[in-house]
Amino acid sequence: MVSEAEKSKQGAEKAGGLLQSTLVVGSMTLLSRVLGLARDMVYARYFGAGLVLDAFFVAFKIPNIFRRFFAEGAFSQAFVPVFAEYEDQRSHEELQSLANNVAGTLGIILFAFTALGVIAAPILIAMFGMGWLFSPAPESADKFALATDMLRFTFPYLFFISLTALAGGILNTYKKFAAPAFAPVLLNVVLIGFAVYIAPYSSKPGVVLAAGVFIAGLVQLLFMLPFLRGIQLLGMPRWGWHDPGVRRIAKLMAPALFGSSVAQISILFDTMIATFLITGSVSWLYFSDRLMEFPLGVFGIALATVVLPSLSRHFSGDSMDGFSRTLDWALRLVAVISTPAAVGLFVLAGPAIATLFYGRLFDTEAVEMARMSLMAYSFGLVGFTLVKVLVPGYFSRQDAKTPVKVGLVALAANLILNLILVGLWLENDFPGPHTALAVATSLSALLNAFLLFRGLRSAGVLHLLPGWRRLLLQLLLANAVMAMLLTEFAPPLSAWYEVSAATRSWWLAALVLGGAVAYLGVLFATGVRISDLRIKSSGHSL
Repeated sequence: MVSEAEKSKQGAEKAGGLLQSTLVVGSMTLLSRVLGLARDMVYARYFGAGLVLDAFFVAFKIPNIFRRFFAEGAFSQAFVPVFAEYEDQRSHEELQSLANNVAGTLGIILFAFTALGVIAAPILIAMFGMGWLFSPAPESADKFALATDMLRFTFPYLFFISLTALAGGILNTYKKFAAPAFAPVLLNVVLIGFAVYIAPYSSKPGVVLAAGVFIAGLVQLLFMLPFLRGIQLLGMPRWGWHDPGVRRIAKLMAPALFGSSVAQISILFDTMIATFLITGSVSWLYFSDRLMEFPLGVFGIALATVVLPSLSRHFSGDSMDGFSRTLDWALRLVAVISTPAAVGLFVLAGPAIATLFYGRLFDTEAVEMARMSLMAYSFGLVGFTLVKVLVPGYFSRQDAKTPVKVGLVALAANLILNLILVGLWLENDFPGPHTALAVATSLSALLNAFLLFRGLRSAGVLHLLPGWRRLLLQLLLANAVMAMLLTEFAPPLSAWYEVSAATRSWWLAALVLGGAVAYLGVLFATGVRISDLRIKSSGHSL
């Protein structure tokens, strides 16, 4: 019989590649996010923060919200632990059968749901764009009609990207992280191509942008198929509702779907309120959210992607010490990487928006409006990242109910804060009432992370290793030094409008590099080393 110490050592050896895997996923995701920023720069400069983009972002957001149910949200959180257990304990034939049954069952459900979404496009736009439906302004009716036409092209993206996520979940279980992480690169390449080379020459450029989303989803799915063939898991999908594995996944998905719906109701509410505000509010929130999601996607989602299969194996192998050490390691890595990202986004919000989006149809007012919401989003970045890492601590143990309960509390807080803060903004005539929505979102994310963390501690599956107090003091000092230097050396925002795009880019790059050097220099001076960012079989990391 294998002792707990041996299990812990074996788990640590398996987890030794977690940092390397995170770097692989992170590097691929970094490429995708860079191209995503390039795509958003194209959108901003070619179309501006106005009618077309407001309508497009709502039409694109709707399939992405449902994507949280069928793709990397509820489905992946339920699928990966079960599939990892099969991979660890069953034969390859049983694994292949499960993959075929899941693909066929999910595919048929998705096809029916997608067809329904296309037919019900006006109803969906009425839900998400309620402000356009009731506003007497003529441009509101134009937004509603345009968004409805766009949604009929963007909604099928849900079908393609959900099956792409299924393929990615299979590959991630086999520690093939690069291909799933690279797939979004293709999305951005296709969307940039449609925005630059087709949309400007069309009488309906917005509809062309939406058609690009459809094609991009198809391209990503086709890209994944050869990699499934490479691990001998590209089979013939079939309806398999009675398969015990499919039933287990569905059973786990039920509360996970409800948990995901909690978050999506929050997003729906944010979007709905934004449509009641002035034209451009949806776009300003989108551009600031995209910058906030850059570090979240490069690091937070990458780390969560790598951690979930590892935690699932620890749990199925009854190595709870390895489970706790993996979570502790992930939390330390979040603290080291996400805190300077949050501080940097707050201090450099204006320069970052101006550098990436200012020009042509994206004017100084748009920069200022997006800057305010980015500053509001930045202080919630740590919360957003922690949620990504903490949720796998529940789903890997096949506990989907607790995140739902926590999500309900966070949802209630977000809805109440939205109403209160937007009301205060409007009553006091503060500039940029859309900023209130970003503030509420950040506060609810921090609350969500705190409750998830407390739940893992209360369940006895997360035991913090020694060194946390010292690490937090080191991070506080390093971030304070970085913030002071960035504030001191960053030119005023007005100066960024007066120089060329190339000069703005050099300025921003120099500030980011200088801030990173200062931050890392203080950490090094206070005793933190790169070699500490790994899981150890005994003792503690960092």
